[in-house]
Amino acid sequence: MFSRDTWQEIFETIGKNKLRTFLTAFSVAWGIFILVVLSGAGNGLQNGVQSQFGNDAMNSIWVYGGNTSMAYNGLKPNREIKLTRDDYETIRQRISEIDYGSGMYNGRGSKTLSYKKEHAGYMVRPVMPQHQFLEKASIIKGRFINEYDMNKFAKVCVIGKPVAEVLFKTEDPLRKYIDIDKTKYMVIGVFNDAGRGDNDRVYIPLTTAQRAWNGKNYIDPMWFSTGNTPTWRTSQLTQEIRALLAMRHNFNPKDLDAVGVDDNNVEVGRIMSMMRIIQIFVTIIGVFTLIAGIVGVSNIMMIIVKERTKEIGIRKALGATPFSIVSQIILESVFITGSAGYIGLVLGVGLMEGLKKIGVDSDFFKNPEVDFNMAVFSTILLVIAGALAGLFPSIRAARIAPVVALRE
Repeated sequence: MFSRDTWQEIFETIGKNKLRTFLTAFSVAWGIFILVVLSGAGNGLQNGVQSQFGNDAMNSIWVYGGNTSMAYNGLKPNREIKLTRDDYETIRQRISEIDYGSGMYNGRGSKTLSYKKEHAGYMVRPVMPQHQFLEKASIIKGRFINEYDMNKFAKVCVIGKPVAEVLFKTEDPLRKYIDIDKTKYMVIGVFNDAGRGDNDRVYIPLTTAQRAWNGKNYIDPMWFSTGNTPTWRTSQLTQEIRALLAMRHNFNPKDLDAVGVDDNNVEVGRIMSMMRIIQIFVTIIGVFTLIAGIVGVSNIMMIIVKERTKEIGIRKALGATPFSIVSQIILESVFITGSAGYIGLVLGVGLMEGLKKIGVDSDFFKNPEVDFNMAVFSTILLVIAGALAGLFPSIRAARIAPVVALRE
């Protein structure tokens, strides 16, 4: 198999049929290239979707206050339902599936921050201690808000990394005071959040904001994570939460406008199901591309063996064994398909790596990764298919008597 004469004959055969060899190799390389590109693109879509949800707790339920649209128990419609911290504590106590929870108040607007001569506008969000886990924010310096800060109405804040860079430059921000809406807050921590726009924030204790901004005991919205609770159960939880609030605030549980209870689990499940369908579709396209390459290799190898029938007859007349004839044809087939498959694999991986380096990212397309094991397996499969494509015709040709082969 590793005879110099064998390889010399293989290269001579390839040299005599350049176009045919090129077409064979191109069909194999193209099949692997398309498979790698489709696989990388599919993974890029999936990574992009997961990044949209993965930066916050995906398995979460949001609760908002609203206005009633139905009369109930003698009360007129269009009553404003204001959620309170007592509502929050009731939900935490009654719903055992809740993992983490947080409440916010008036945390959507931008406020002016200042430190010495530096001024900037950032969102200031009053939150509770477990908000860090819901946002999946990592603390770079210091700490996050805790229960002591909540109980003492502490004027402290945790700032995002970009906020620290703008206001403090290279200075250490910990235990420094920044001015927020004409009130001094001490920086107790710096966080980093991979979520889009989530870094440009300042977190302060919820109770401090309620007292400073005359918020009484109001919370809007509430945010809860549900751990590994299945989607069918989280759908029930939304109904239970609505029923609890309806009982506390005296509105019709069927009044969907009174409070908003959004189950992110359902939405995430729908999107991830769609992504799985896209992955299946991409896989099917890749499989059919491989099948097309295998069929191309099979047809061309059958033509090669047919054209070399006379040559096989001459070699058998000179004493060549059937094994030497078959092994040479198979070796030629494996060499062509293996080399072409490797080229297609390298080009496909190179394209995906190039897209990653030039930063081809968007909200729903990120980090197109190649399933290298699948690409290598597909290349090996094509090589085996090429070998089998040459095996059966060559066996049939090797069994022909020299006289009959010479007559072809």
